[in-house]
Amino acid sequence: MDVEITSAEIGDIHQVLGDHQRYWGERDLRSLHLFSLVHEFGSTCLVARAGDGIRGYVIGFVTPTGTGYVHLIATREDARGTGLGRRLYAAFAQAARRQGAQRLKAITSVGNTGSIAFHRSLGFDTQIAEDYDGPGRPMVVFGRPLPPEGAAW
Repeated sequence: MDVEITSAEIGDIHQVLGDHQRYWGERDLRSLHLFSLVHEFGSTCLVARAGDGIRGYVIGFVTPTGTGYVHLIATREDARGTGLGRRLYAAFAQAARRQGAQRLKAITSVGNTGSIAFHRSLGFDTQIAEDYDGPGRPMVVFGRPLPPEGAAW
């Protein structure tokens, strides 16, 4: 798979949103694709480009306390199972490390078994945080130390 991971641009997010279902299936997560995150945190918002378009992307940032937070990560349906998600996480970790991150964090809904399995396979600890997303809205919170530079995912 000839894929290049580069910084995301606003046009990339428009492209992803135009092809939203190929990344997210029936779940409508368009409202989570915040253009301001790409504007303000461009070095930690990444896309995996190939000849046939964007195969995957990650939108994230580094918090003031040194946590690399992944807001969204997705691979196109025809790129799943290829290791692209791992490559995107590794690229994000490298970008976050350059900004002083020491930990990684992400969240997902309790019912998102695919995301939970994926993050566990990357060595993330998981815990359910009650009311994380408001009253009666628990979320699964993933966390792990940033792996050493060059470490395999």
